Amino acid sequence: MFENLTLWIQQHLNWMVALGLLGQGLFTMRFVAQWFVSEKAGKSIVPEIFWYFSFGGGVILLTYAIWRQDPVFILGQAAGLLIYARNLYFIWRDKWRARPA
Repeated sequence: MFENLTLWIQQHLNWMVALGLLGQGLFTMRFVAQWFVSEKAGKSIVPEIFWYFSFGGGVILLTYAIWRQDPVFILGQAAGLLIYARNLYFIWRDKWRARPA
């Protein structure tokens, strides 16, 4: 009985750690994207993809934080998601308004 439980925990632990690493990877990519776009322009620019990487990484890291039951991590990711979603809303709203009628 305990062998099956131990195997189940190990399989799910590895899956959740992999999920957390994926979320962290998306967060890293947002800064890489911002860096490349800014270097190309010769000035600081926050590209649209930054907000998609932020939101995707935030959702995944919030899932991981909930699994870890870490209230500090949960609050930080949840607050960030509101900001990322709001910026994406502004982007989509402006694109919607700019489209030809």
